[in-house]
Amino acid sequence: MQGTDFILRSLVADGVDHLFMMTGGLVDPFLPAFARVPELTPVVAAHEGGAAAMADGYARASGRIGACLCIGGPGLTNTVTSISAAYTDESPVLLITGEVENYMQGLGLFQDATASTYNDTEIIRPVTIQSYSIPDVRLLHHKYSRAIKSMVDGARRPAHLSIPRDVQNGEIDVVPGPVAPALLNSMSLDHEMAKTLWSMADGAPRIVILVGGGVIADNATADLMAVAERFSIPIATTEHAKGVMPEDHPLALGVFGYAGTPHATDAILEKELDLLVVLGSTLNVRDSMYWTDKLAPKRGIYSVNVSAVHVACHTLPGQEHFVRGHGGAFLRWLLQASDSDAAALLNLKTERSSWMDDIRKGPRFYDTENMTSDQQPIHPTRMVAECRKAMPRDTIAVVDSGAHRAFAAHYWDSYGPREFITASNLGPMGWGIGAGIGAKAARPDRPVVVFSGDGCFRMHGMEVQTSARFGLPVIYCVSNNCALGNVWLRAKDKGPVAAKLNEAPDQDFAGFARAFGAEGITVRDPNELAPAFAKALELNKTVVIDVKTDRTAKTPVSPYHEGAEAWSYRE
Repeated sequence: MQGTDFILRSLVADGVDHLFMMTGGLVDPFLPAFARVPELTPVVAAHEGGAAAMADGYARASGRIGACLCIGGPGLTNTVTSISAAYTDESPVLLITGEVENYMQGLGLFQDATASTYNDTEIIRPVTIQSYSIPDVRLLHHKYSRAIKSMVDGARRPAHLSIPRDVQNGEIDVVPGPVAPALLNSMSLDHEMAKTLWSMADGAPRIVILVGGGVIADNATADLMAVAERFSIPIATTEHAKGVMPEDHPLALGVFGYAGTPHATDAILEKELDLLVVLGSTLNVRDSMYWTDKLAPKRGIYSVNVSAVHVACHTLPGQEHFVRGHGGAFLRWLLQASDSDAAALLNLKTERSSWMDDIRKGPRFYDTENMTSDQQPIHPTRMVAECRKAMPRDTIAVVDSGAHRAFAAHYWDSYGPREFITASNLGPMGWGIGAGIGAKAARPDRPVVVFSGDGCFRMHGMEVQTSARFGLPVIYCVSNNCALGNVWLRAKDKGPVAAKLNEAPDQDFAGFARAFGAEGITVRDPNELAPAFAKALELNKTVVIDVKTDRTAKTPVSPYHEGAEAWSYRE
């Protein structure tokens, strides 16, 4: 078979059913190959960056590999931001780019981006686990296999394959097959180090488990709930892992950190915490409440992670206790522990339950009055609250970057893993517009709503036409506050010029949507929100809801700001 067919059939074997792409001369041989591999649906984006964001959203929503295809050179450079977001959030995206024939490299061909010119594999290499240009079709299956294995070996990362046209057209007799099923399901744990939990937990009733994205990758939601219930341990999550513990569960504290809940904040910072068990999180600036000094449990922080490099970088010597392994494996180890081994956790269940009951007496959200506010322009809190009430329980929320992300993270409840998707580390604006398309392609059985902003839509709103063109019913909820929200909230205190630089005209995003083949709804009155969301669900097509929101509304991040103001660097 041709090299193109091998790549497409290999993706299918590895569980991929959509390939997000942008056409161009350097990938022309792939176009007829799609007719020969009908199991794989090509989705042509408006921009390579959008295609890469779609592949990222697909990977996050499905738990499988996401894949995108485009030309090398300018096509590859257009993907860098989206691939970087996948890299920083540990999302396995395979970027495939076309290249000029090996025997023509360096001769002055149009769009030659090989090592003989400016070498685009080096441009993408810092944000991939592997970037490789294939010099001979006989190496195609080896390099594809290595790329897939590298992407899911430990921390999950994107990979890049540059495939010259002679390799695309070359003949290969290797039968495509799944590369990494064992790796995808493999979870290791240092059991001897894990046992240190028993001494740390002895006589310590106030324990919280803080769960990061690694537990989502381990597909460990059922085990997490079982551990919480067996030991009566409350569960908080990072923003990245929101929903891995259903947020209406009696032991769920919600998100801790930036835009986190009062329950999680009080339990971890204000209620004399004895021990914090951190699973699959790096405790970065947002997930640690800006490395606040209040994050200092009496017995320290017990971290389980596949890598020690980035764990608890703010902790003082003696406070950090590291166990190498997967959070999912650790949870299963806890469930398998005998009652005698786990006595330190079991003996204080009653005290722990009383402590949790005391925490739950407080409000679940900050500024709850804003959830029913009738103000105009609309308060963003009301927008999110009304959307949550209107959408089915299993809706996937894809959240873009901006002030709207803080409102969504705080006021949107998620009830399952991979149902709250956001580029939490890098935060590129407009990423969510494409990622929502990928999420819908991965989970066609689930409603998908994308929370975005007017600034994000000015960057990548053209991908709405991709959603409409390919019949993917994504609901876009645009917080249109005529400003770059978070930046404007800071800039307004620095003078009128600074504020003006972050303002924008009130543009008609509903009309924009209709021009691109989608449905558009404009909402100015908060009482119009519920009918708009109901209509969007009923239409079952791509819908953009242009919500005129108040840019002066303060985001629910006061504890984070307090941590930032109090923090100073220390070695």
